[in-house]
Amino acid sequence: MNLSELTNGQEGIIVKVKGHGAFRKRIIEMGFVRGKKVTVIKNAPLKDPIEYSIMGYKVSLRRSEATLIEVISRKEAEELETTSYHGTITDDLLTRTATKKRKTINVALVGNPNCGKTTIFNQASGANEHVGNYSGVTIDIKSGNFHYKDYTLRVSDLPGTYSLSAYSPEEVFVREHISQELPDIIINVVDASNLERNLYLTSQLIDMDVRTVVALNMYDDFQKKGDKLDYPFLGKMLGIPFVPTIGSRGTGVDDLFKTVVEVYEDKTEQARRVKINYGENIEKAIGSIEQIAAGYPEISSNVSPRFLAIKLLEKDRVFKDKVAAGGFSSIISEAEKQTGKLESLFQEDTETVITDARYGFIAGAMKETYKENPQQRRRKTDFIDSVLTHRLFGFPFFFFFIWLMFQTTFRLGEYPMGWIEEGVAMLSQWASSVLTPGPFTDLVVDGIIGGVGGVIVFLPNILILFFFISFMEDTGYMARAAFIMDKVMHKIGLHGKSFIPLIMGFGCNVPAIMATRTIEDRNNRLLTILINPFMSCSARLPVYILLIGAFFPEHPGTVLFLLYGTGIALAVIVARIFKRFLFKKSDTPFVMELPPYRLPTLKSTTRHMWFKGSQYLKKMGGVIMVAPSSSGFWDTIPGRTNRQKLLKPKSRNWCINILP
Repeated sequence: MNLSELTNGQEGIIVKVKGHGAFRKRIIEMGFVRGKKVTVIKNAPLKDPIEYSIMGYKVSLRRSEATLIEVISRKEAEELETTSYHGTITDDLLTRTATKKRKTINVALVGNPNCGKTTIFNQASGANEHVGNYSGVTIDIKSGNFHYKDYTLRVSDLPGTYSLSAYSPEEVFVREHISQELPDIIINVVDASNLERNLYLTSQLIDMDVRTVVALNMYDDFQKKGDKLDYPFLGKMLGIPFVPTIGSRGTGVDDLFKTVVEVYEDKTEQARRVKINYGENIEKAIGSIEQIAAGYPEISSNVSPRFLAIKLLEKDRVFKDKVAAGGFSSIISEAEKQTGKLESLFQEDTETVITDARYGFIAGAMKETYKENPQQRRRKTDFIDSVLTHRLFGFPFFFFFIWLMFQTTFRLGEYPMGWIEEGVAMLSQWASSVLTPGPFTDLVVDGIIGGVGGVIVFLPNILILFFFISFMEDTGYMARAAFIMDKVMHKIGLHGKSFIPLIMGFGCNVPAIMATRTIEDRNNRLLTILINPFMSCSARLPVYILLIGAFFPEHPGTVLFLLYGTGIALAVIVARIFKRFLFKKSDTPFVMELPPYRLPTLKSTTRHMWFKGSQYLKKMGGVIMVAPSSSGFWDTIPGRTNRQKLLKPKSRNWCINILP
């Protein structure tokens, strides 16, 4: 609980002090350090501020400041110790309970898309989250626990973002999480082979004044290039420890969390507060706004005044609206005044001025620590792209991959489907021979076993389909598919970035629609959502296979391909109609990273495939299972006629339950 939640006369032991920078330092200097007992004396007449007793003297804090101090009360300690201790909670036991609770560290994973952030999260927490080699895979926050020695790390995997601006929902979400949830440590995952771009986000975290550890991920790719980086010195310059990691193999993950604990416990000198110098004129403008913002604790307690000042100079709409809504007109007016001065001086938009200064700082840091290999070899990615994204060969290869995916789904899946059918038939025969004939036996055999068997028989097809989709995502080819399809998408009023959610719709429409959050333009995002249901998701695959097996047993793969193609054609037609009558045509630039090709591990691809397959099995226990089961039960009622129709193509008996 927070210190602000204690009532008059209550006491607690301080677990940790959240917040950042100067605010956190001032609170600690006043005696609010972990392990100390604090007692509430009284609230002011208007319930704010609050008077406390700590270390033999009295001090008052605003409620907003007390919210940032985590404590454990006697009642909380009793609840935690109720299973192992039944006596009176003494001060010593209260302190021990607080120490135990303090060893839970809240960690947030932050990084660019394709930097391997979710891979590290999976290695740490063992979660079955999807790892994709294209932008926008992580579309929401995921959480998991990781145990290191006697510490518990609560790790949150935040959406991938290139910066902390307000251009996309992901960027706003990440910085809101950092400023509101106040994680103890930020792990900034960076792609070691693309440092200059990745360090842009790192520089913004420095401005936020949060405790950070950098995971120098994909370090094996960096070493293969023959480049050299003095990362200990770079960490010393930035005030952030750097730890090389290879997320796909789990290399360096233990060292990473060891460093996290050291930074949390303030046991490393490498973690220190650093201020990026943006030049005399920009610094003067930042300092002027920062000075006014620091006078409002309700703002500066959650957000670094320096970061707030920079964002207001960059004309960040979200920060500007929040400050204006809070009634802090003096901060807004000073920001507008300083913005006008800088734009007049540089003859450039302030956001561009600060961005250039930030990249200038990064370039200077790289010059001191980074040495490029003079013998540049042609990357495998460039060679593969010369074929797969060729203006003539790109489309044939793409359509071949899609056709191969559907053909393999049907042909290869036919063998395990036959085994499952035989197993279900044997189980039905055994149940019929053991149970006494009657309505209950019919319910078990025809309803439950037949119903579940009719659903589980399609699991091999669904697993194969997800394996192909996962493989294309993990290798990086899915981003190339968006690249070569941009012109086609542009014809219906969208651009290539919309292609990724549409392709994901073949797996499941729900995450596909959620993935549209990466599309910046609102009209394009809504249009992509509206036409996504035309993409045939895996839930429709069992119906397709059943109909194909019944009516088109000679050409299953081709018919399946045509069914999916029809959905795509309808999506194009509807998109053209909607774009013409419902949405204004807006041309947004096609900006999307093309990550290097990487050969995914079989473990990662298989885990994603099985995770999606398990979701299908869980659904089977719900509506999908109940429908055929209830149908089978309905037919067992005496006096009812059996309206079950059997369709018998070549080698498989398909059973359709027709509800009365």
